[in-house]
Amino acid sequence: MDELAAIELAMNRIRRSQTRHSLAKRAGIQNVDVVVLGVVDAVDQGPVAGADEVSVREVADRLGIDPSRGSRLASAAIEAGWVRRVASQADGRRTGLVLTDSGVELVEEAHRTRQRHYDELMTEWPAEDRAEFARLLLRFTESLESS
Repeated sequence: MDELAAIELAMNRIRRSQTRHSLAKRAGIQNVDVVVLGVVDAVDQGPVAGADEVSVREVADRLGIDPSRGSRLASAAIEAGWVRRVASQADGRRTGLVLTDSGVELVEEAHRTRQRHYDELMTEWPAEDRAEFARLLLRFTESLESS
């Protein structure tokens, strides 16, 4: 199998695993809509360079959805109490999104659960392999985001 076919296979496996929402189930956060959890993750990532807050458009871009769906999902995250709207510091006509205290707790638990799961998956990996995998995966995802 050539490298590109192997990458495609691996990416398909990752996509299918994410579609099953297995990490959300492992975290014991079944009562949280995983799509809304995606909004919480997107807000947690912070504003883009040069911005003061995370916009609904940025959330939509990070989730790979259109802005109107991003707005509906942001509203769902607000209704769930994970996110709140704030006035833009740069333009009073705009609003941004920030995590509530419960949103911070949710995303911290999600981070802990994911990292614990990855640690379990790579328990037999040498530290050098983990470091190289992290470096290459970050490089790959940065290319995905900039394309």
